[in-house]
Amino acid sequence: MPLPNIAVDYASIFAHAPIGMCVSERRIMQVCNLALAKMFGYQPGELNGQSFQVLYPTQDEFERTGARIVPIMNAKGIYSDERIMRRANGELFWCHVTGHALVREDTHAAGIWTFEDLSEKRRASATLSPREREIAALLVEGKTSKLIGKQIGLSPRTVEMHRANLMKKFTASTSSELVHRLLGISQNEGV
Repeated sequence: MPLPNIAVDYASIFAHAPIGMCVSERRIMQVCNLALAKMFGYQPGELNGQSFQVLYPTQDEFERTGARIVPIMNAKGIYSDERIMRRANGELFWCHVTGHALVREDTHAAGIWTFEDLSEKRRASATLSPREREIAALLVEGKTSKLIGKQIGLSPRTVEMHRANLMKKFTASTSSELVHRLLGISQNEGV
């Protein structure tokens, strides 16, 4: 059965999409949809014209993430990760972020970004340092200490030190148990 002949209103589709979305220029959110504003605890339109920095726990995390995105976007044109973000009220939460560069040779020139709230599946801990949050996000991706160190400019030994601190904070006895705790998955659930 053919679909009825309905004019497609792309602006309305963007505004009411069930996932957080925005269009950016130079890491400034030009236009954000309703789901994104709601997810981060802002009023509709309040994030328009704001730097992505307001969504990060710290300025340092904003800058490091921006630098980490560039080589991946340059190579693939798309970037995706899971990271801890900050709501307007200061609450930290895990978020899946995906971006597509609209200007391939200039990653931050313009992009389309989606955000998915993972807080129902994974709880964020406010007791983690910014560096621990960054390393936790990369551990969840399955990266080794050597790869993490190379990606964020630390020695593998320093990454191991942060991993050990994370294991203490999450009372994990193995790296696998730590990743499961970071993901909010109990070892007893038979993952």
